[in-house]
Amino acid sequence: QVQLVESGGGLVPAGGSLRLSCAASGSGFSVKTMGWYRQAPGKQRELAAAITSAGLTNYADSVKGRFTISRDNAKNTVYLQMNSLKPDDTAVYYCNTLPWIRDYWGQGTQVFVSS
Repeated sequence: QVQLVESGGGLVPAGGSLRLSCAASGSGFSVKTMGWYRQAPGKQRELAAAITSAGLTNYADSVKGRFTISRDNAKNTVYLQMNSLKPDDTAVYYCNTLPWIRDYWGQGTQVFVSS
């Protein structure tokens, strides 16, 4: 059974930065494509960034050039470096595999960007 625990969220002013972490327990992490998803108030959950086991990355247009996803397979951890944050980035951020697996959703970490 895989458990994913997100951390690193907080309150930042527009233009600020945050680094999110997702620690995975269980086996097989290194071969999985991982994604950072986010859900803003009143909106559907969306995929913000993804990274393959080989380190190939992909980003939603709304975060491209500002967010960087990375992973450390030795630590079973995925990161999301978020720069130049905007109020529209306010959301709960989750990590999961891609495609996502229902049982893997964690509590997420809240990011609030003030204007």
